[in-house]
Amino acid sequence: MNWLLVVAGGMAGAPLRFLGDRAVQRRHGTAFPWGTFAVNVVGCLVLGVLTGAVMAGAASDQVQLALGTGLCGALTTYSTFSYETLRLAHDGARFFAAANVVASVLAGLGAASAGVACAGALWG
Repeated sequence: MNWLLVVAGGMAGAPLRFLGDRAVQRRHGTAFPWGTFAVNVVGCLVLGVLTGAVMAGAASDQVQLALGTGLCGALTTYSTFSYETLRLAHDGARFFAAANVVASVLAGLGAASAGVACAGALWG
């Protein structure tokens, strides 16, 4: 039964990633992959809040499977991040490639930490 929770979350996360990525990227006409960056940071924030909620006992294992593994797993995209970073480097935009790596890691960790802190303030 747990796999159905993951599938349900993934069914919501995948279209959210596609639509969010396209909406953000349309607003920015640069080579930098702002759409992927945005959905990955949002996914890290959501996963941080969820992790904090689970740690505080405010969310169940089933919610963690549906939202954490399913929704966030489909919303965030390490493969697209990697592809876009390599594409930037290959196209000669090495600064943007390096900036994408550094900014994505720092913003993702920051968003996850902020999410855990927000959950702690709400349920701690």
